[in-house]
Amino acid sequence: MARIGVEQSLTDVKEALMEKGHEVVDLKTNDDVAYCDCCVITGQDENMMGMSTTSIAGPVIDARGYNAEDICQLVEQKLNYEA
Repeated sequence: MARIGVEQSLTDVKEALMEKGHEVVDLKTNDDVAYCDCCVITGQDENMMGMSTTSIAGPVIDARGYNAEDICQLVEQKLNYEA
């Protein structure tokens, strides 16, 4: 399965992704995203400084407005898994 980076405050999302068999890592620094297939963020700190550089080539999912199951489906869609 995929390695998914998830912001620390999204505990329910982490648990749901682990139940689906994904490897989940906490996003604490920019180095944490280097080997992730996908990242899930809260959107709270999104582009605060107006910078447009990214450290990940894979998709980034903004969790605002979604529950944990919705996020799992989005991750699987982005990574072309069959839900």
